[in-house]
Amino acid sequence: MNLDLIAMHGWAGDQRAWEPWRQAAASRGWSLHTGERGYGRQTPHAPRWPGEGGAVLVHSLGLHLLPAELWAQARAVVLLASFGAFVPPGPGGRRTRAALEAMANRIRQGELAPLLDEFLARAAAPARLDQLPAGVAQEGSDPAGVARLLEDLALLGRCDGLPEAFPHAVPVLIVEAGADAIVPAASRALLRQALPQADVWALEGIGHSLLGTPLVEPVLDWLDQGLLGPGPGIQPLQNDSTPPPAHG
Repeated sequence: MNLDLIAMHGWAGDQRAWEPWRQAAASRGWSLHTGERGYGRQTPHAPRWPGEGGAVLVHSLGLHLLPAELWAQARAVVLLASFGAFVPPGPGGRRTRAALEAMANRIRQGELAPLLDEFLARAAAPARLDQLPAGVAQEGSDPAGVARLLEDLALLGRCDGLPEAFPHAVPVLIVEAGADAIVPAASRALLRQALPQADVWALEGIGHSLLGTPLVEPVLDWLDQGLLGPGPGIQPLQNDSTPPPAHG
């Protein structure tokens, strides 16, 4: 049975990070369609369901980059290294907000390239930066892309809770990166609190870009079992030294 998937990358990423997911989905007879924000040289576009809906996969800020009308047809949601509110309450939140403001100032001052190198190194850690797929850091950005990067940094600062159109009644899987140097632990906790019914996979020692864990097939198995039939039981996801596809 065919299943349509829609995937959205996060800040400073692009749609190419989902290509291994597309290939794995195709091997099951499924279709994966990606959104693209257009931070670099990729043409921006919002994804659309080709049929009557399916499953949504998002990485980090991708949760807040999808149009409201898309969520209405979602039958399941997978949240990868995401958050409830990116800026958590308390002193930690003040530090996070200050970091976002400093990043925006550096972009305005023409320091985008070194900023992206630093950000992506933190996103990859503890894995190596060169394990990430090529993207905006290698290709550069035009003025429109820079404007979108700045706009979405501001969006990160405003994200407080789930999108209003989020489909709370559908199955949800939260995949947490235990060593995430981008999303604070308090922000991950807020996501769990907002979705108490969700399945949660906590990957200890894994960074924000989810390198170092064979994640694709277990996630697709979870969707297969939840949406297309009982099938075999899903085995607990184990960390592995083989890098999986990364996400921006």
